[in-house]
Amino acid sequence: MPLVIGLMSGTSVDGVDAALVHIKGRGSAIQVKVNAFNTHPFPPGMREAILQASDPGSGTIDLICRLNAALGEAFAQAAITVAESAGVPLEAVDLIGSHGQTIRHLPEPFTLGGYSVRATLQLAEPCVIAERTGITTVADFRPRDMAAGGEGAPLAPYVHYLLFRDPHRTRVVHNIGGISNVTVLPAGCALREVSAFDTGPGNMVIDAAVDRLTGGREPFDRHGQRARVGRVHQPLVEHFLTHPFLTRRPPKSTGREAFGAPFLEDMRARTSHAGLSGDDLIATATAFTAATMIDAYQRFILPQHPGVEIVLCGGGSHNHTLIGWLRAGVPQAVWRTSDEFGVDVDALEAVVFAVLAYETMCGRAANVRAATGAQRAVILGKVVPGREGWKRMSQ
Repeated sequence: MPLVIGLMSGTSVDGVDAALVHIKGRGSAIQVKVNAFNTHPFPPGMREAILQASDPGSGTIDLICRLNAALGEAFAQAAITVAESAGVPLEAVDLIGSHGQTIRHLPEPFTLGGYSVRATLQLAEPCVIAERTGITTVADFRPRDMAAGGEGAPLAPYVHYLLFRDPHRTRVVHNIGGISNVTVLPAGCALREVSAFDTGPGNMVIDAAVDRLTGGREPFDRHGQRARVGRVHQPLVEHFLTHPFLTRRPPKSTGREAFGAPFLEDMRARTSHAGLSGDDLIATATAFTAATMIDAYQRFILPQHPGVEIVLCGGGSHNHTLIGWLRAGVPQAVWRTSDEFGVDVDALEAVVFAVLAYETMCGRAANVRAATGAQRAVILGKVVPGREGWKRMSQ
């Protein structure tokens, strides 16, 4: 039974999530057992460097180059730490799957040199990870899907299908990380019937507002406490709901490019002009975020699937105010969390990349065409052999 480590850092930029996973079976019969999970904090200065590199105005070539190597070291340390926490020697680990840290995601076709291209960039050099751990490492999962005409995201739907599909009920797996994304699993569906898309911001705008308001002392609104005491400015919520991404039909994906620093600065300026307090800004950002999710359900999911069971996961599932407003906006749904299916809400994304790496080494395609818009199913990722070479898996 292969033992795989999945590594993930998302748009919230709050550290490296590492999951140590036993994987059994193959294809649609895969079973997953999470042996250990932890979040490895970034060392001082690295979060700031990631945010700087993600900004076209400050992301120099030298910074990006050096950050790629430094993140490789941080991801390698996260893998070592999660194995140690489980009492598992590194030589017993068969494989590492690393999503890396996205600093730019440009899925819209762009013509350059006569070529129409889609582009994405994830840092955390897999050669460093493989060298420090000695373990074969699969990374850069998004570019192959983009080369096949897809958006390179979301990639989790394949694993959501394996873990959460049900023969009798339609489920929506809703991950609220920095970006919010949903996977729709119709009752009794085949993989080709799965759809998925990014709904818009998850924690991103809220976290940035809290960070700015507190001068970096608080990285997020714990349990939604600030939003709960703040006052929502509904006209501003309605204004920001006109963002063109929100009305685009799936497949679609987004990131810091659409909802990063310029978006927050616009929101801050407008709330300041309206005479709102800091907590009012956070409440308004939270209400806007919930409204984008509710709008996505009403536009793209509920008309086809009026009765759904929603499985929440990701850091945003701890924001009680956000989730309360979301549930109030989709009252017909049955609400659950991935914890109820044996996968910690914080661990699921790292588990996803452990499974995707395993599928890569087994030679199986793992993109979902209806989710990314790719023209064909493709094997994802690039493989860096460990010290004992490239070990294929055949389970």
